[in-house]
Amino acid sequence: MKEYTKAQLALRNGQDREEIWCAYKGIIYDVGSSRLWRNGHHYEHWAGQDLTKELGDAPHTEKVFERFSAIGKLQSQEK
Repeated sequence: MKEYTKAQLALRNGQDREEIWCAYKGIIYDVGSSRLWRNGHHYEHWAGQDLTKELGDAPHTEKVFERFSAIGKLQSQEK
């Protein structure tokens, strides 16, 4: 699976580019097929970010990501 930096992920926010991606637990998902992520915004959350810490505030569980294609890995900051 291809690795992407946080800067590369940030460009896939539905504003700078058409892609709408977000990361969860190091995996990047394409959420662009969801009407709930239209324009890269989903309630209080923005695409192009790692949403791992924010999921605790969501009304759903991590199972929501099973609906989307995993398209890459978020590059570790340790590199």
